[in-house]
Amino acid sequence: MQEQGLTAQQIKAARGALGWSVQDLADRTGVGTATISRYELANAVPRSRKGNLERIRSAFEAAGIEFIGSPDDRPGIRIGKPPAA
Repeated sequence: MQEQGLTAQQIKAARGALGWSVQDLADRTGVGTATISRYELANAVPRSRKGNLERIRSAFEAAGIEFIGSPDDRPGIRIGKPPAA
C-alpha cells in the first residue's frame, strides 16, 4: 500500500537538512537502515509496507520539516522550527 506520496528525494533532502545519518533516522523511526537506504534509491515514491513512510514523515515533521508539492508536481521540503509540544 502506498502512503502519503513521500518521494525518495524528499527523504534524502529532509535527512540532509537535519544533518541526520541513515542510522539517526532509523533510530528515530524504528525503520531499518537497509529499508531507508532502499527508499532513498527509489525513482519516485518508494513502495512501503507496515507504515514505514508514515513513521519517517512523522519523525521529520516533529523535527520541523514540512513536505511541499506532490510527487508529480515539484516535491520538496521546507525547513522550519519543530512545532511547539
